[in-house]
Amino acid sequence: MISSAKIIALLTLAHLLAACSSQKLNTTGTPAVKHHTQTQTGSPNYYVPLPKMPGQWTVGDVLQTYGKKVTDKLNYYFAKAKVTYPPREVTFVALKQEKKLELWARNGGEFRFIRDYFILGASGEAGPKLRQGDRQVPEGIYRIVRLNPNSNYFLSMKINYPNEYDFFHAEQDGRTDLGSDIFIHGKTASIGCLAIGDEAIKELFVLTAQIGPENVKVVIAPHDPRTYPLIADNEVQPEWTSELYSIISNEIKPLTQKSKIGKYRFI
Repeated sequence: MISSAKIIALLTLAHLLAACSSQKLNTTGTPAVKHHTQTQTGSPNYYVPLPKMPGQWTVGDVLQTYGKKVTDKLNYYFAKAKVTYPPREVTFVALKQEKKLELWARNGGEFRFIRDYFILGASGEAGPKLRQGDRQVPEGIYRIVRLNPNSNYFLSMKINYPNEYDFFHAEQDGRTDLGSDIFIHGKTASIGCLAIGDEAIKELFVLTAQIGPENVKVVIAPHDPRTYPLIADNEVQPEWTSELYSIISNEIKPLTQKSKIGKYRFI
């Protein structure tokens, strides 16, 4: 007979495996920013908003609720980096081994480091995602394709895995079921996605909504190639992984900053 503890453990694992695929999405895509209007006739001069039903939030609601506080906080970091807020372009660099997600931004010229966040939950190991259920976080260069204000994991941002590069090599390898629904989201647990906690996703969600998802790039690497080279394990990883790692390295290596003594340091 299976013990109660084992049953609970199996149910927990099943819930995490479904974490990304069960995200509640607004099927109409990323909604336009909506500003609430208020009308008053006489006193009192205050407004009490009615609570939203679950699943009914919009991106505009998130901005109205968290936008000012988050923007004030981000302004502090951007000012320290000497980047005007909001920026024109943003790059998120997710480093699996280091369990960190770096935020880089620019308004023209070179990208500058803004701050980093801890990756609190992920799964798998070094190497690209190849199929549904392999528990791997993808590796490569991606875009944000949807903002989800009604996520089971507070807030989430969907990346475009599988992208053209993933589809091309899947066809070459004869793979068909690549998996999908990969998100950067809140909370602290995830399988196949990146969980960065509620406060961190709040900042990145608001930033992405303000500048537009089309201006955000997401680079996911097995580790930081500025520290030591990305080397594919040809015994267990596809032959094209070395090519992928070269592409990822070329994307991340220019993201450096000069210290006060003029030498480059890595963040």
